[in-house]
Amino acid sequence: MTTHATGTFTFADWQEKPVGEAAGGAKLAHATVTNGYSGAITASATACQYAIVYLPDKTGGFSGHELVDGELDGRRGSFVLAQHGTFGEDGTVRCAFEVVPGSGSGELAGLTGAGSFTAPPGIQAVRYAFDYELG
Repeated sequence: MTTHATGTFTFADWQEKPVGEAAGGAKLAHATVTNGYSGAITASATACQYAIVYLPDKTGGFSGHELVDGELDGRRGSFVLAQHGTFGEDGTVRCAFEVVPGSGSGELAGLTGAGSFTAPPGIQAVRYAFDYELG
């Protein structure tokens, strides 16, 4: 049975470094990020790595993985989210994520699921939605 979960997360830390740039073209960057989750997912400090593409028109995309070690609806354990997203010229970020198969541990072993978030610029607490199953 699928469970629908919601909550918020905040960026606790964002460390970004340039990787490369084409003259007049795309720029690549790498970011190490720490997030704090509340709601259905409770985790004070996740570990996240992003590869980011910045395009000349001020849009771009990213992909990454986030290790979540905490609780999901009161069940203790950890899991990894694979994330893929875009950002528009206005700075709005849209991201879809899914649990990496086999990454659940503890009471979250067998976790599967997917979710998304939209983060308008200037919002401190970003709302997420996550549909999951525990097998």
